[in-house]
Amino acid sequence: MEIVMKRTTPDSDYERVARAIDYLRDRAEQQPQLEEVADHVGLSTFHFQRLFTQWAGVSPKRFLQFLTVEHAKSLLHADNSVMETTYATGLSSPSRLHDLFVATEAVTPGEYKSGGVGIEIRYGFAATPFGRCLVATTARGVAALAFATDEGEATGALESTWFGAALERDDGAARRLIDEVFASTPSREQPLRLLLRGTNFQIQVWRALLEIPFGRLSTYGAIAKTVCSGAAARAVGNAVGANPLAYLIPCHRVILAGGEVGGYRWGPNRKIHILGWEQARLDQGVATDEAIAG
Repeated sequence: MEIVMKRTTPDSDYERVARAIDYLRDRAEQQPQLEEVADHVGLSTFHFQRLFTQWAGVSPKRFLQFLTVEHAKSLLHADNSVMETTYATGLSSPSRLHDLFVATEAVTPGEYKSGGVGIEIRYGFAATPFGRCLVATTARGVAALAFATDEGEATGALESTWFGAALERDDGAARRLIDEVFASTPSREQPLRLLLRGTNFQIQVWRALLEIPFGRLSTYGAIAKTVCSGAAARAVGNAVGANPLAYLIPCHRVILAGGEVGGYRWGPNRKIHILGWEQARLDQGVATDEAIAG
């Protein structure tokens, strides 16, 4: 079920940044000046520059470079065997801090059929760098993370998926988890556990997505080769689109073979913003590591 975004509150920082990114992408060939973009989002040049750099860690112009098809193609070329290799560890950069160590568990066939009978779910809403989201947790792990500003629709989608579970709202727990997920410094010593409700094939695909490193990209065809055969890219695409855990299971890192971004359950623009945000942090990390090495 796709969650439709509706504007119900004044612009958040993310919404302003998102509008700026969309403006930059639409006019990339014209290379708009900072003053022009700031005026588009209703901020002074000083405040816009500060807000954007605080959010992305780089200048708007540098961020735009991460959003080009050429850049995506270079990443795909550099990491065409990423699903078969191990990502280098030890980075001192923010990118490594966001590369969560995740463990997964699937519901039993009985729990799947019953919609989670016997499972208690605490859910709530919290702000992320990419807009407000619903997050749902159980004693066995995180069961859902969905970007949404319409609480009624998001809650309805959760109730539809986990129709047999006992749901209780807890915004405080949601806020604590989101703060931990997007923290700039690591605080978790144990793996973050995810509770997956899906078919066997979907769960295979979702686990394959977890192997794509932070700031890297893969394609639907590459994922298909790891879980079945390259001919099943369409089925893989459907499973990717059904991912119930935005960001935590990084379906946003799967793009088309030609370098185009492709679709995203929570909107292609948000997918672009997440990819650019990750690239900015990876870029920061490379600079930090080079400075330390030097």
